[in-house]
Amino acid sequence: MHDPQAAADPVGDEPRGAAEPHGGGPLDAGREPLGGGLKQRHLTMLGLGGVIGAGLFVGSGAGIAVAGPGIVVSYLIAGALAMCVMRMLGEMSAAMPASGSFSVHAERALGRWAGFSVGWLYWFLLVVVLAVEATGAAQIANSWAPAVPQWAWVLIFMLVFTGANLAAVKNFGEFEFWFATLKVCAIVAFLVLGVLAIFGVLPDTNPVGLTHLTGEGGFLPNGWEGVVSGVLAVVFAFGGLEVVTIAAAESDDPVRSVARAVRSAVYRILFFYVGSMLVIVTVLPWTAQRAGASPYVTVLDSIGVPSAGTIMNIVVFVALLSALNANLYGSSRMVFSLAERGEAPKALLKVSGGGVPRRAVLASVAFGFVSVVLNLKWPDSVFLYMLNAVGAVLLFVWALIAVSQLRLRRRIERDAPERLVLRMWAFPYLTWAALAAMAAVLVLMLNDDGARPQLLWSAGATGLVLAVAGLREWRGRRRRHTDDPRPHMNDS
Repeated sequence: MHDPQAAADPVGDEPRGAAEPHGGGPLDAGREPLGGGLKQRHLTMLGLGGVIGAGLFVGSGAGIAVAGPGIVVSYLIAGALAMCVMRMLGEMSAAMPASGSFSVHAERALGRWAGFSVGWLYWFLLVVVLAVEATGAAQIANSWAPAVPQWAWVLIFMLVFTGANLAAVKNFGEFEFWFATLKVCAIVAFLVLGVLAIFGVLPDTNPVGLTHLTGEGGFLPNGWEGVVSGVLAVVFAFGGLEVVTIAAAESDDPVRSVARAVRSAVYRILFFYVGSMLVIVTVLPWTAQRAGASPYVTVLDSIGVPSAGTIMNIVVFVALLSALNANLYGSSRMVFSLAERGEAPKALLKVSGGGVPRRAVLASVAFGFVSVVLNLKWPDSVFLYMLNAVGAVLLFVWALIAVSQLRLRRRIERDAPERLVLRMWAFPYLTWAALAAMAAVLVLMLNDDGARPQLLWSAGATGLVLAVAGLREWRGRRRRHTDDPRPHMNDS
């Protein structure tokens, strides 16, 4: 897919691939002017580490508070949904690798309005969440070095990762590889220590058996309603898995790379999430978890691990920087892909000699800086509205991925079945089941007082983007009518 000459040549007046919005054919992914450089190990660790973040290490406590030991079931349900989305996305990306990933797939499946909408919504999601990650990492760094103000830490992080993303893509890959490696090692070590504590092997520990799973109100202390509330609390922690399919387009072998990364990631991610939750609620009673504290720290403290809080602070710090790096990369590639298809300013198409879309990187980090400033100055007003506006966007993106897969799978089977190197399980039934699960989560959000504002604001943001997409479609049709005065019997 990589065209070295195209990467080296300056961009002309017309965006690459924009002249033919559907790529010259139903399955033709077009040329990919971005540079290669990502290895299989980069993609594998990106797939593993992309969703292992602060949402797991800290935010999982909220899920335990509402579900008790039933949080294990909540993570199984949410993880199964995320695995289905990952598999659908992997199927399409292996057949049609593209830097715009699901935005390109949506355009080919449903039309330009869909590619435009999902691309811009996802870009907006990434650059807003980027501010949360930069601010969170700066707060931790400031606690270690109070002499350096929080805003200075934010500036340092943004400059470092902007520099890394402006250089060769392999720099991004290396950063993510080592970040993900540390996170994976931290969870593996936690699982090993937890299992040893459960069996009373560690010093000053006694075997606990299933006491904490069945005591304190039983396995489902708040019933199935608690499990459902737990799903709502943890499902968004799985966001981030999409970046691996965006990055696959810049690997040495996009088709094999994305297929291997998806296969290796889905099971291991579920193992890490569900396994660590099972250890947490088995080692200690679920009522022992403190509000606002990491359940991982609570467990490590209880089994006598020295400096557990400091260790987990380091892990969370790395997780936040990893997410910041991945989101900056993903947002830049998404907006570049939009420009490539004529859905964003042509100026963003300029690439370096090494195939890096530097203007797209700078545009994304510029809006990221704006988001950070809003988060630092008005965290409870302006930025809160922005954060609410992207609260449920991930589910809208996932839904469009599922609908796109439903339509493209039939087309691929008909026109190029050899491209189906990775297939969605139990197609089409499991795809429909995933869509039904997403609809159920949206209904839950609507009925939850805490989540309802996020859903309504996100629906408003989505409606606005869809309105802009519809207006662009209407103007495009009028322009075509003006350019071609002949009568049109059927303008569909």
